[in-house]
Amino acid sequence: MEYPLQFLCRGLRTVGLVLLYYCFSIGITFYNKWLLKEFHFPLFMTLVHLMIIFILAAVTRTLMQCWTGKPRVVLGWSQYLTKAAPTALATALDIGLSNWSFLFITISLYTMTKSSAVLFILFFSLVFKLEEKNPCLIVVVVLIASGLFMFTFESTQFNVEGFVLVLLASFIGGIRWTLTQILLQKAELGLQNPVDTMYHLQPLMFVGLFPLFLYNEGLSLCLSEKLFRVSELPSLLHSLLTLSAGGALAFGLGFSEFLLVSKTSSLTLSISGIFKEVCTLLLAAHLMGDEMSVLNWLGFAVCLSGISLHVGLKACHSRGKAGQVRLQSLKNSSSDILPLLRRDGCSEEEDHDEDH
Repeated sequence: MEYPLQFLCRGLRTVGLVLLYYCFSIGITFYNKWLLKEFHFPLFMTLVHLMIIFILAAVTRTLMQCWTGKPRVVLGWSQYLTKAAPTALATALDIGLSNWSFLFITISLYTMTKSSAVLFILFFSLVFKLEEKNPCLIVVVVLIASGLFMFTFESTQFNVEGFVLVLLASFIGGIRWTLTQILLQKAELGLQNPVDTMYHLQPLMFVGLFPLFLYNEGLSLCLSEKLFRVSELPSLLHSLLTLSAGGALAFGLGFSEFLLVSKTSSLTLSISGIFKEVCTLLLAAHLMGDEMSVLNWLGFAVCLSGISLHVGLKACHSRGKAGQVRLQSLKNSSSDILPLLRRDGCSEEEDHDEDH
């Protein structure tokens, strides 16, 4: 009875971690959309989120250091500016443009268009040789691209400006996640823990996004009664509290992704992400009144099939690599053992000859 109990506990833990990931991921999407209906400054909202994430990451690092007794990693200025800066800039633009698009488009169109980031991640992974060329990838590209076209075709709630912003964010997101993968794979940097990664990236992200904020929202925010020209203290506190809550959700999202991957696998996160898109669209149609035709739903299904195929191909490729590594380790171990056996055999013969 011990084995079924362990299996049940592991299953319940996985379900709990997936639900936690869903709460933060879906929650921040709907929260940002709700907040931007009244607070029309998405780039400033993103800057506040970055500050909150940095503060929470610093506090978490301090608690982890006190708990383990081991100092956390701190990058030098040369590594910080050369290795972390490109990833930080791409991440800042991805998040900033994504939040900006909420002013113009529905959650369903945002979710669907953002799914096209897989195409750009795939493209840049091939460019940086992080992904091996495979003919099946052409099928993945065709499915996702055609699904996106079907979803946006004759959509009653389509907005060109918002669509272009999300598509641009997806393109930059492809660069972002490729650079992030390269950054995390450099073991000498010691940024495998996302808390350390968030701590180091947020200041650079803030600096990278701030000029765009000044150009697009700086003057209008200074003249707005939502923040700087507010007449009542409760209104100011309400604005600051709602902005900070989004930052806490963003930090929770990064941390929940790390917990899910570390306790299960990256494949679990990928599969959970597919079902998360379905949940997001269903909630958008039910709660936000997003209108979707049969053709839109069919396009979404085609796009999800392309993403699912990509996840399946990566899973098969990972298993194949694991099998090759295991076989190579067995060969190495056998080659190490055989000479020892041969030496023993020779020594036994030599001893036998000496006895004669």
